[in-house]
Amino acid sequence: MISPDQVEAMIKAGVPDAQVTAVSPDGEHFEVTVISPAFAGKRRVQQHQLVYGAVQQAMASEAIHALSLNTYTPEEWATKN
Repeated sequence: MISPDQVEAMIKAGVPDAQVTAVSPDGEHFEVTVISPAFAGKRRVQQHQLVYGAVQQAMASEAIHALSLNTYTPEEWATKN
């Protein structure tokens, strides 16, 4: 089982300037919000690919069973909140 803190650390290692919040009710299914300037100019699929790349090993080993992603640039996040 993997903790939300571990998922956040993996994503921050792969997307160093990201703000990451991960929650999981069961340690296998995660809902993650990632805010990063690295997403600027990228399509949503490309943003998700960056995040999936950061957790690829955990997903391949099935430590993470499912990942629901919300990705935003800082500007998008500012208008959302």
